[in-house]
Amino acid sequence: MTTTGAGSTPFKITYTSASADMGEFHRRFDEALALVRARAGREHPLFIDGRPVTSASPPLVDVSPIDTSLVLGRFAAATPAHVDQAVAAARAAQRAWARTPWTGRLATLRRAAAAIRDRKFEIGAVMSIEVGKSRMESMGDVEESADLIDYYCRQMEDAGGYVKPMGRLLPNERTASVLRPYGVFVCIAPFNFPMALSTGMSSAALIAGNTVVYKPAQDAPWTGLMLHECYEAAGLPAGAFNYVAGTGGAIGDALWRHPGVDGIVFTGSKEVGMRMIKEFGRDWPKPTLMELGGKNPAIVTRSADLDMAAEGVMKSAFGLQGQKCSACSRVYVDRTVAGPFLEKLLARTAAIAIGNPTEKDVYLGPVINARAVETFVEAVASARRGGTILCGGRRLDTGAFAKGHYVEPTIAELPLDHELFGRELFVPLLAVGRVSGLDEAIAESNKAEYGLTAGIYSADPQEIETFFDEVEAGVCYANRRTGATTGAWPGVQAFCGWKGSGSTGKGGCGPYYVAQFMREQSRTVME
Repeated sequence: MTTTGAGSTPFKITYTSASADMGEFHRRFDEALALVRARAGREHPLFIDGRPVTSASPPLVDVSPIDTSLVLGRFAAATPAHVDQAVAAARAAQRAWARTPWTGRLATLRRAAAAIRDRKFEIGAVMSIEVGKSRMESMGDVEESADLIDYYCRQMEDAGGYVKPMGRLLPNERTASVLRPYGVFVCIAPFNFPMALSTGMSSAALIAGNTVVYKPAQDAPWTGLMLHECYEAAGLPAGAFNYVAGTGGAIGDALWRHPGVDGIVFTGSKEVGMRMIKEFGRDWPKPTLMELGGKNPAIVTRSADLDMAAEGVMKSAFGLQGQKCSACSRVYVDRTVAGPFLEKLLARTAAIAIGNPTEKDVYLGPVINARAVETFVEAVASARRGGTILCGGRRLDTGAFAKGHYVEPTIAELPLDHELFGRELFVPLLAVGRVSGLDEAIAESNKAEYGLTAGIYSADPQEIETFFDEVEAGVCYANRRTGATTGAWPGVQAFCGWKGSGSTGKGGCGPYYVAQFMREQSRTVME
């Protein structure tokens, strides 16, 4: 599918490929950056029941990780009272939205996808400044958002609204299985894919007939606000989607513990997600749809194309500064090819352009905030204690980097029992371990509590099949030059976490996602 921006030539930007006139792309992105920078510093309210709502609490001051002196905006910070108000609005709107014919819901959501595409350069520019994404990563995020809506709409359409005629026990009996919405979903989004994950989670809930109370990441309230604006432009009814920005400490628990909430859809840390799973269903089981991070391995066998492997590992390890739940954060390389593989990997890493990610030739920008810098510094110290830093390892805080949260892309060779092979970091640090062969590589891969993505480089089809059969991960890739463990796309790769990485066994971007936002009702009529 090819998409366009308003008045533009056709573009299609994904995380792994681009089919576009890149000169025109950069020109339009520059125009959007100028527009966005001119709007920086404004005040923004919450939006509950279709109306702007102010807050007496100190605002969220949204600053850029590229330059923390740049205030992008001041966003009203919600309180538990606002949560009550938003849940009440969602509950009041839900019945009418659920009774809207599913074809009508799809028409509204498809208008939202069109609104996202119409503003995609503007949204991408906001995301680049707010989160520190490169141009290509930002535009991939926006494109994925619109594609997610279209893909989930097709799921509902292909299933005929999830109404399925069933068998008969008696000739005058007519029975159907009908999937119906739960009610109100809380949608809590992370900073790293602030548009795609927010859109994917919320649109699936809405398509199914639920209403939504949405909390964007506190590091990305502006991008989240633009999603609200696209839904509003599409004509979503008041109360169907409520934008409630705020800190997790102030409103996080109030959101998911609210008695008026029927389900949670969440992307974030395993620690927080597990607490939700354990505590949310106090009175009866309630749906908790969660993607909870990863510690994703790549395996390089002795038969691998080492140039392909080095390129794919580098891109997955350091895209978005390693701040993807799908990032390749550990590599197990056959010791017979470890030397030449590392030589190629280090050369590619040394060539990474680091700087302001809004600039067209920059690959690696800042990490999201000061806490991420602290995590990086602590992890590097741990790597030095138990292993060898092969490249990187420094915080960058002078010259052009002085006002941002910059660190170097870092590769550490570590013993296989080192703690960094098991701990999710969300920073650009790649752990490398040498193994005796595929069996040991798979065994080491499976030791982590996470099971989101995994990749292999091998010229042996049997090795690849063994990897697919034995690795404990929901998203698996073989011989992928564009990214060893990253780059899933709606309708292409289902994004499903196993073990500590997910809660349902059926992931976003995949064919079973929308149905999880509904529960089955059997309807029998005697004629």
